[in-house]
Parts: sequence; structure tokens; C-alpha cells
Amino acid sequence: MRVGLYPGSFDPITNGHVDIIKRSLGLVDKLIVGIGISATKTPVFSFDQRQRMIEAEAGGVAKQKGVALEVIAFDELLVDVARKNGANIILRGLRTAADYEYEAQMTSMNRSMAPEIETVFLPATPDVSFVSSTLVRQILAMGGDISPFVPRSVLEEIK
Repeated sequence: MRVGLYPGSFDPITNGHVDIIKRSLGLVDKLIVGIGISATKTPVFSFDQRQRMIEAEAGGVAKQKGVALEVIAFDELLVDVARKNGANIILRGLRTAADYEYEAQMTSMNRSMAPEIETVFLPATPDVSFVSSTLVRQILAMGGDISPFVPRSVLEEIK
């Protein structure tokens, strides 16, 4: 069974995240979306809100494709989370060459700790390659319109 783990903060989930999640559903039998919880960062959205938004955007598509979808929280090493949850694939989205540089280094570290877990990079589609949660949060904090960058579930949570 191919079990994929797609980690991130998803604070909030963006159209770029949704793109990677939907494309990942074609690669795995089960997709675990892991929401990283940091003791040093205060998220805009709670874990429960982020979980709801992810399930709202991906649950129906996962069901259509016959792929199990699970959303979890984690605050430990990614390879430990993958092992605990039976994931043999870590899925990572790439927007830019800078993302690749960072992710390649992380992949090498993960491979040295867990050689049985493979990392798969999915490049962002051009129409969402510039979208990041950080930029969305900044626009939101300044009262800007984030609707072009996030799915409807995020806008509903904000209301």
C-alpha cells in the first residue's frame, strides 16, 4: 500500500496546497496531511480550523478517487511521523528553485535517518507557484483580499 505524508503548516491552506493535495491523490492509496505544530509559533488558524479546511477541500476528491484521507497534527521529526503512520512516501510541493535547494537538503537528511521512506517532489502548477501561506497571512493582516489565493473554505472560516 502506498501511503503518502504531505506535511506543512497549512496556516491557512492555499490554492497551491490544494493543487499538491489533489495531484498527490493520484499517487497514493492513503494520503496523510500532517499539520506541523510549533511551540514557538502562534498560528492564525487553530488545528481544528485547518483540519476542517483541508477536509473540505480534499475530502470529496479523495473519496471520488478511492483514496483514504487523514489529517493529523505533529510536533516531532518528519521521518518519525511517517514511520508511526505507516507512510512510505513524503510528498513535497516545490514553487521555486529556492524551495528545491531547501527541500533537497531536508530530503538527504531524512533519507539518512529513514532510507525506507522516499520523498517525491511535485512542482507547483504555474497559476499557483507564487502563492504562500506567509504572503496570504500578510495580506490578510493588512486587510487585503486573499480570495484569489485561497479556497472557499478559508474565506468561510474567516467570516
